Amino acid sequence: MAIKVDIVTPEKMLYSGEVEMITLPGTNGQMGILRGHAPLLSTLDIGEIVLHKREGNDYLAVSGGVVEVRPDKVTILADVAEAGEEIDEERARIALERAQRILAENPPPHQVPEIMASLRRSTLRLKVARRHAGRRASSGLNYESGQQQ
Repeated sequence: MAIKVDIVTPEKMLYSGEVEMITLPGTNGQMGILRGHAPLLSTLDIGEIVLHKREGNDYLAVSGGVVEVRPDKVTILADVAEAGEEIDEERARIALERAQRILAENPPPHQVPEIMASLRRSTLRLKVARRHAGRRASSGLNYESGQQQ
């Protein structure tokens, strides 16, 4: 049985629909939510949201926020979130390389947590973009036109 999911960022409604299951990066660990889950309120970490659907999974990158779980609905208020098709893989790769380079230069200790967060976000964005590209290639669906190839 499906559960309703809404994912909202300060800029837009990123997703609204039903899924079989949703996997989230809680600050205390990974969470899997099915319909009928006990009510829950949690903060989100940098990580991957997986929308498990009958026709395949959708992947989103999230960087913080909160999630409210009710037995029939999951509401995510994300600080920053991007769907795989929105991520510019080249830009994410450049950001990852920049963070790695800065970290290798022995930055002042007070800058390390921010650099590590940037490294995690860039790695996550690349992972989600590549998962999306892999799903698109394996499904034979051209997301730009919505047509079968």
